[in-house]
Amino acid sequence: MIELSLIGIGTGNPAHLTLQAAAAIRACDLILIPNKGKGKDDLAALRQEICAQVIADAASGPRIVEFDLPVRDPAIADYTARVDHWHDAIARVWVETIHAQLPAPAATAKVGFLVWGDPSLYDSTMRIAERLKATQEVSLTVIPGVTSIQALTAAHVIPLNEIGAPFTVTTGRQLRENGWPESADTLVIMLDGECSFQAIDPTGVNIWWSAYAGMENQISLSGPLAETAEQIIQTRAQARADHGWIMDIYLLRKS
Repeated sequence: MIELSLIGIGTGNPAHLTLQAAAAIRACDLILIPNKGKGKDDLAALRQEICAQVIADAASGPRIVEFDLPVRDPAIADYTARVDHWHDAIARVWVETIHAQLPAPAATAKVGFLVWGDPSLYDSTMRIAERLKATQEVSLTVIPGVTSIQALTAAHVIPLNEIGAPFTVTTGRQLRENGWPESADTLVIMLDGECSFQAIDPTGVNIWWSAYAGMENQISLSGPLAETAEQIIQTRAQARADHGWIMDIYLLRKS
């Protein structure tokens, strides 16, 4: 039996780790940390740092193992099929790594996977974990974490919603392809690598943007979209060049 814990660790700031998450990390036999390759080493290093702060006794604490994360196959044209194939590959690597690192037979192997932000929000870790059940006896536990949405609104000291009003959380691709949804006047845009706010009419729209939200190197810009868009584009490009990777998120609101 594999007891798999998907542990939300927040946005990279060790102070965001909850007491529940810290206890879950200490209870594991094995912690899996994905390595996304050169230029994104900081992401694995931050997970290692969080583990080091939580685990007091390295001798008796969980084994911490990094594994190379498979990449999506660009030859698969259909987006959904490409992602499904990628998730299958990741699930196979998880199983191979678990069996390689915990080869001795045991009644239960407690394995933890540190998930950026919260496992429920625009993250596929739960879907990948479900794939393991086809070949392994697996029980699944999810530990919630601080999301990038919370880090964004905290950085700008703004409420997420207007009084009694709804908001919509969506992706950059959806904004580019479908425009502003009619469901709300406030949008939170995630997973946007193309500054998709350029695809909408900026008239009467304000933007609150943060990169590395909640982290020490956090960058935040805000203002009318028509006046702030170009500054955000240039700042984002420079930050990505400086760090080799970037995670950013923004809120759009019609005035």
